Amino acid sequence: MYMSDDNKPIGWWLKEVDRLLEQSFEQVLSADGLNRRQWQLLNAARGDVPIATALAPFLSGGPAELESFAAPLAERGWLDGDRLTPEGAAALEQLTGKVEAQRRRVTNGIVDAEYLQTVDVLRRMAANLGHEAGNGSAV
Repeated sequence: MYMSDDNKPIGWWLKEVDRLLEQSFEQVLSADGLNRRQWQLLNAARGDVPIATALAPFLSGGPAELESFAAPLAERGWLDGDRLTPEGAAALEQLTGKVEAQRRRVTNGIVDAEYLQTVDVLRRMAANLGHEAGNGSAV
C-alpha cells in the first residue's frame, strides 16, 4: 500500500532524514578521505569528554569499531590518543567550513524557531521513551 507523504508517520520521516543526513555528510567528507564518524571523532577530540564516551551513541561495535575510525586519523598525524594534534586542529577547522555549509543546505528554508521547536519536540519524545537528559553527544 502506498502512503502519500502527508500520511507517513514521524518514525518514517526520522529514518528518512537520518538516512539522507548520513548520505549527504558522507559525500561532503569523502572528498577529504573521511567518513562522518571520523568527523565526529575529530570534533570529540577537541572536547573534555573521552572520545569513546562522546561517540558511544553512534557506535555499536565497541572498542574495535572506534579504533577502526581513529587509526587512520592517527596515521595522518591528526590524532594522538584522545586529543587533536596541531595538524588535526587545522584539518578540523578546514573541514568545519564544509560541514557548516552542508548544515546550511540541510536547514535551508527553516527558520531558527522552527528548528529549535523541532529539536525540542524530538527531545521530549525521547524523554517519553526513556532517554535520560545529558545522556547524548552533540558531535
